[in-house]
Amino acid sequence: MGRVGFGVAVGCAVLTCAIAAALVGKRARSRRRWWRAVEVVREFEEGCDTPVGRLRQVVDAMAVEMHAGLASDGGSKLKMLLTFVDALPDGNEEGIYYALDLGGTNFRVLRVQLGGKVSRILNHQVESQPVPQELMNGTSENLFDFIALTLKDFVERENDGFQQKKDDGRALGFTFSFPIRQISVSSGALIKWTKGFSIEDAVGQDVAHLLQEAITKRGLTMQVAVLVNDTVGTLALGHYYDQDTVAAVIIGTGTNACYVERVDAIIKCQGLYTNSGVMVVNMEWGNFWSSHLPRTSYDIALDDESPNPNDQGFEKMISGMYLGEIARTVLLRVAHESDIFGDATQNLSVPFSLSTPLMAAMHEDNSPDLSQVRGILEENLQMSDTSLKARKLIVRVCDIVTRRAARLVAAGIVGILKKIGRDGSGGGNSGKTKSRPRRTVIAIEGGLYVSYSIFREYLNEALVEILGEDVAQNVILRVSEDGSGNGAALLAAAYSSDR
Repeated sequence: MGRVGFGVAVGCAVLTCAIAAALVGKRARSRRRWWRAVEVVREFEEGCDTPVGRLRQVVDAMAVEMHAGLASDGGSKLKMLLTFVDALPDGNEEGIYYALDLGGTNFRVLRVQLGGKVSRILNHQVESQPVPQELMNGTSENLFDFIALTLKDFVERENDGFQQKKDDGRALGFTFSFPIRQISVSSGALIKWTKGFSIEDAVGQDVAHLLQEAITKRGLTMQVAVLVNDTVGTLALGHYYDQDTVAAVIIGTGTNACYVERVDAIIKCQGLYTNSGVMVVNMEWGNFWSSHLPRTSYDIALDDESPNPNDQGFEKMISGMYLGEIARTVLLRVAHESDIFGDATQNLSVPFSLSTPLMAAMHEDNSPDLSQVRGILEENLQMSDTSLKARKLIVRVCDIVTRRAARLVAAGIVGILKKIGRDGSGGGNSGKTKSRPRRTVIAIEGGLYVSYSIFREYLNEALVEILGEDVAQNVILRVSEDGSGNGAALLAAAYSSDR
């Protein structure tokens, strides 16, 4: 071999070694970046850990805050609002009743015919109507006149399916899912608007009175019999079918809970007259907070950047509005500290670009190659060509977020049971050292529990862990469909004079 040939051979060998070294170095860097991605997720998982001991601390904290909120106005993060509902429907109600449900940008009007113990709900009709944007920021007179006009049109179209003479002089239940200070079972002053409404002249006003004025103005003789929020309606519907129902939980886009409390346990309302000695309390539990809640840096950042920092802390860890957003911020951190998602991560930087329904769909993908995860990433986040191991890491993040939320909801539910002495510990209002487990039904409404099977499994599993099998088998979580509407109509029946 000549010098030239030898030189070429040596040069090729050197080049080959250099390429090999570069490839080895690239693989090593890739491995380091992958393990950094795994480490980010592992740190997040540790921060979200909810062992049963911690859950029991949350249970105790919930019960303590419930006591404090009942003892004094402003004594707790839990508002513990009195609803003045001291009678729940029991199945004996008969007749036709109406309900209005104003809970956001849509409102609904319902007509329900009740047939007593034998027939229960004979007929049911519901119509939904969007609230025009200009009415959401206008005057109270215009908003409630619009609602009354829609109600009148609905009443006048009562069809032959309802086995009773057409008559608008019936009791009306009004579901108003905005913060109010209840004055009586049929009246309450608006504290503030949420969900995009900003009608200044309605704040501080009795919203049931505003509605009644509009209804009367439109020539209807219908009377607003009850004013409730969606959680109370859910409890009413649950109790209608099963009188062991003592609480209700909404766990969907937002979250809240209410329960039946003994009046003698409500210090701030002593002296109020009730027929039954009990009253439904609206907890507004989304605002619950405790140092025992497993809060991470991602939760802190979400809260800081929200329109209501230092508010609704529990809701921001457990409700559908926020779970997808928490997962997104973790994945964005992974993208910043590794290259497992490639360069197509721009949409991960957009707040709320990963919704909770999309997160749930990825979490519940059972295909071998996680094809649904890939499709969601490509279509909604423009993240293409993700590897299978990257998709598995994404599913793991979804699992961590969901598991923590479901287990915290379970702890919140047990906190209610502890307060009313139904957790098997003998505490609560009973004053006994040990109580026999009683059949206890919790009405549940909301997409997280109803539609998200893994969330539901984690919640049920945590209930058994906290309560123990002997007590847990007596606690039934029962889905209550459309409690916010039907429940209001049932309460109108329970409080009507012609019951």
